[in-house]
Amino acid sequence: MSDTGLRDSRFALRILLGFSAIVAFLIALLVLAAATSLPGLSEWVAVTFDDGIGLQNAAIASAVISVTVLIVFALAAGDGVIGEIQFMIPGFFLFFVFFWLMIAWVF
Repeated sequence: MSDTGLRDSRFALRILLGFSAIVAFLIALLVLAAATSLPGLSEWVAVTFDDGIGLQNAAIASAVISVTVLIVFALAAGDGVIGEIQFMIPGFFLFFVFFWLMIAWVF
């Protein structure tokens, strides 16, 4: 390896190590900030999300939303329900679970 290539390699290694040290320091600061603010944040979450509509009512709402979204997707796909059925069945369950848990959590 030539002298220039060796010098460039060392320079690149120094840049990598310096950047890695900066990133590690920022992550340590982020962890420290999260550890100090977590008790106050958990109290706010407990007060804000105290009572909701519950999982049973959220399941009904998410089923309606999931069916509506999948009908719109099937009509927009152009093939209709028959051509997209192998993707719509797992998509329905993924949408249902996502909407169900998000509705129960937010409301």
